Amino acid sequence: MSSKSHKIAILDDYQNVALKCADWSPIQKHAEITVFTDTLHSEDALASRLSPFDIICTMRERTKFPASLLKRLPKLKLLTTTGMRNLSIDIRSANAQGVTVAGTTGKGNPTLEHTWALILGVMRHVAEEDRNTKRGGVWQTFVPTGLKGRTMGLIGLGKLGGETAKYHSRSPTFEFGSFEFG
Repeated sequence: MSSKSHKIAILDDYQNVALKCADWSPIQKHAEITVFTDTLHSEDALASRLSPFDIICTMRERTKFPASLLKRLPKLKLLTTTGMRNLSIDIRSANAQGVTVAGTTGKGNPTLEHTWALILGVMRHVAEEDRNTKRGGVWQTFVPTGLKGRTMGLIGLGKLGGETAKYHSRSPTFEFGSFEFG
């Protein structure tokens, strides 16, 4: 039995980076930390694995925390998530049973940045050109498509769509011809 006052589970750390991204030494003095690199989808398996922990740190939205699972984790007092929004957690149910749910902010907007990386990757055929080069072929087997004068279309202006639209309108870099949304 550990003499430490808390048991912390870090979930879904498939890249094994959680303990490298911050200095955990002050926390390790008071808590036993267990990192799980796999994702369990069975509620029974999750309840069994997580029942000893009073703090759970979710790395992503892979593990769902519906009310039914939360009720099976009576020791749980704190549930953290990377990001300020995690639709995989039933926050009302967690709060109703006395579990604090907390999120973290990051630097920039990684989802928006990834969106733009994908847009540029598609337009410039980055994946195809990379694959061709790695197979011993030549670079630039496609004529890349530029963004200048193109119409950008967005379906929905929720959080990500709205941020994409703002970036589009503030950035003269790509010189889009027009912007459509629906």
